[in-house]
Amino acid sequence: MNDIEKDKEDLEVLEGLCLLDDFFMTVVFDQNIGATEFVLNIILGRDDLEVIEVVAQREYKNPVPGGRSIRLDIYAKDSDGKVYDIEVQNENAGADVHRARFHSSMLDTKMLKSSQEFKEIHDSYVIFITRNDYMDLGFPMYHVERNVQESGELFGDGSHIIYLNGSYKNDSDPVGKLMHDFRCTSAVDMFYQELAKPVRHFKETEGGRSQVCKAMEERIDREKEKERIDNSFEHIKNLMEAMKMTAEQAMIVLKIPDADRAVLVKKF
Repeated sequence: MNDIEKDKEDLEVLEGLCLLDDFFMTVVFDQNIGATEFVLNIILGRDDLEVIEVVAQREYKNPVPGGRSIRLDIYAKDSDGKVYDIEVQNENAGADVHRARFHSSMLDTKMLKSSQEFKEIHDSYVIFITRNDYMDLGFPMYHVERNVQESGELFGDGSHIIYLNGSYKNDSDPVGKLMHDFRCTSAVDMFYQELAKPVRHFKETEGGRSQVCKAMEERIDREKEKERIDNSFEHIKNLMEAMKMTAEQAMIVLKIPDADRAVLVKKF
């Protein structure tokens, strides 16, 4: 495939993307405080939330050797110190309730320094925007909170999980309009200019399209690199089991490059 054909293919892919595609959503919202603030205010039913930081694809490394790390679609922080993880999931498997629990716990690990009291931990919000109605109950949103079963009162630990039903349709409802806009592939069809403007930039301007295509290539490269490392890890494990070798011995036999060894050692 020559460069012209590749550019044409990339543009065709871009035309079909919407904000329910996590890749495109992260490009649109990265560093975009205004759009993120707008969306969070609608989701939380507020008009005074002030976002001060937005980062796409923020990685949270697990401090436990071999522990699973995560890469947040969108990380945001508001002026009160509350933190938000916004995830888009096209498949129900990606929105598993245990994943929401894990994301919430990973957010918590980064919020306190060694000298701080536990009561100083800020509220956290894990927000899954799902293409389908994950809970399958027909509601636009689902708020998940811990409560005391004997009294029914909220536990009040500051941990919040919210699922948004991406298939919800109601053009007279702010959440319905928001989900409509997340499904749109064209800015002209969107209700909210706060979202239409950045979508238009990334889909209709040369600079915006170029940025999306570059990010697309970087993501593909990142996924290929992960697959390569994962394959090496499996080969090492198999050799260790079959030949009763240490990880170091197996990597020598397999001629694993030094740069890869540092990454692979952490996986054991």
